[in-house]
Amino acid sequence: MSGRPHGDVARLIEIMAALRTPGSGCPWDLVQDFRSIAPYTIEEAYEVADAIERNDLTDLKDELGDLLLQVVFHARMAQEQAAFAFKDVVDAICDKLTRRHPHVFGDAQALDADGVTTQWSAIKAREKADKQGAPPVSLLDGVPLALPALTRALKLQQKASAVGFDWDDAQQVLGKIREETEEVAAELAAPGAKASPALEEEIGDLLFVVANLARHAKVDPEQALRSANNKFERRFHHIERRLAEMGHSPEAASLDEMEALWVEAKGAERKPR
Repeated sequence: MSGRPHGDVARLIEIMAALRTPGSGCPWDLVQDFRSIAPYTIEEAYEVADAIERNDLTDLKDELGDLLLQVVFHARMAQEQAAFAFKDVVDAICDKLTRRHPHVFGDAQALDADGVTTQWSAIKAREKADKQGAPPVSLLDGVPLALPALTRALKLQQKASAVGFDWDDAQQVLGKIREETEEVAAELAAPGAKASPALEEEIGDLLFVVANLARHAKVDPEQALRSANNKFERRFHHIERRLAEMGHSPEAASLDEMEALWVEAKGAERKPR
């Protein structure tokens, strides 16, 4: 293993095999299975997205390595069960990319980006039908339950839109948002509304339609919400710093004081650099 050149994925595969070797491997790695590793796989994917959001390419390199480790870990466990190995994973994705890009690797006509997306979806649907031996029971089949809720909402809406079940434009979606907001307001005004199932349902409907607005506006709702989270953190950190300079803490400050510092932070971000 030590003789492997740097950058050779075989070196990583051999390290993973050593970690999973009974008797001489790592006790923690040895007791893991697909289910126990899955949460780490999701976490690492989010950390890749976080590094991209922060435009930290040094961190991105490390996070991509952590994500690659997850692939190698799952492949190793599958190999131990004689199901498949890492090379089979690589072969499968290479074959898939070749099949789904006939405009590059075949004789299909040249396409623009939207055409490629449509073609990819059509090929994917045919592949799924061939694998199942019959058409899917529902058009919405295949949207993973484990996706983040906003991302899953987006994918469900895209599936429905493909057969024409959709609004014509973003303005119509805005109208639906106003309708859903009024329904939330009505539930909030109802006796015992706090944390009620009906209020939860109405807020869920509102979030679903907001995701639809993002889709019509060609905005990724997960990305938009991550950016909003980052903005909130920046401005709240400003509040904390300014309060500390005045010898105060957020717990002791009034809402009016914190709101004034929030406006200060907002104004500072808008100043030309």
